[in-house]
Amino acid sequence: MKVCGKEARIKGQLIRIAKLAGDGYEFLKDPDAAVESLRESRERIDLFTFTRELSKTSPISKYPMEWDNMAVLSVSTFDEWWTKQINDKTRNMIRRAGKKNVTILEIPFDDALVKGISTIYNECPTRQGKPFWHYGKNLDTVRKENGTYLEQSVFIGAYLGSDLIGFAKLVSDDDRGQASLMQILSMIQHRDKAPTNALIAQAVRSCAQRGITNLVYAAFAYGEKQQDSLSDFKQHNGFKRIEIPRYYVPLTNLGKLAFRLGWHRGFKGYIPKPVFAQLRNVRSLWASCRFQAGKQPSNQS
Repeated sequence: MKVCGKEARIKGQLIRIAKLAGDGYEFLKDPDAAVESLRESRERIDLFTFTRELSKTSPISKYPMEWDNMAVLSVSTFDEWWTKQINDKTRNMIRRAGKKNVTILEIPFDDALVKGISTIYNECPTRQGKPFWHYGKNLDTVRKENGTYLEQSVFIGAYLGSDLIGFAKLVSDDDRGQASLMQILSMIQHRDKAPTNALIAQAVRSCAQRGITNLVYAAFAYGEKQQDSLSDFKQHNGFKRIEIPRYYVPLTNLGKLAFRLGWHRGFKGYIPKPVFAQLRNVRSLWASCRFQAGKQPSNQS
């Protein structure tokens, strides 16, 4: 469905929650108009959730909200980032990519890139101890999923010779005030060459060249995990935690009740932390067993 000209998606069966398909990458110019159009929609929507640009983080008092967070790097020049926002260890990781003959380039979205992304996706069925949801996708699916927001996107490739070993997709908002890393992914077998660090370095350079002042790397922390290896990686590369309001606008009585009782957060919020940690361990073991028993998929479309 469309909301003020932007695609929105509805998730959930009991509690139906709508948000922009590009939530975090595109934003509403007029939230009031969006809410009004949803109230008039024939679709049953219990809650509508949205965030705003980093330049508009003062809470809108009329809408219920919770604090969310983003990993944000303030960009002025590449030299500023290189000399003042990262440490020697991170700089050495980026230099390592060059010493290992990794080349970093801005690249077009074409068939060669789609095939390279597919190879990266299908390297391993598990990542970080859980099933990798991109694993096994065919070329048509890879092309469709990565071909969104092309007019606002910059693709960056990490190459070892002619082989793509990592890539990043930068998506800027309509006003080019911020850009977000929609994807950044490298091959596990080439981790020793630090391609992901080099991709971030080029993302900073690409933003600086375009006058984009904020680079966003998704959330800084997720759920109950306030610090982990991923948030450490973001911090080492100059990203900081920024608190932002996430709005939840109830459109039905069920939506009001769901927000009041916290049902919009899902069942995870009701599981004790020690139990959740054990469940993560079981998931990692299960994913590892599946990997050992599984077969490599075909890359054919």
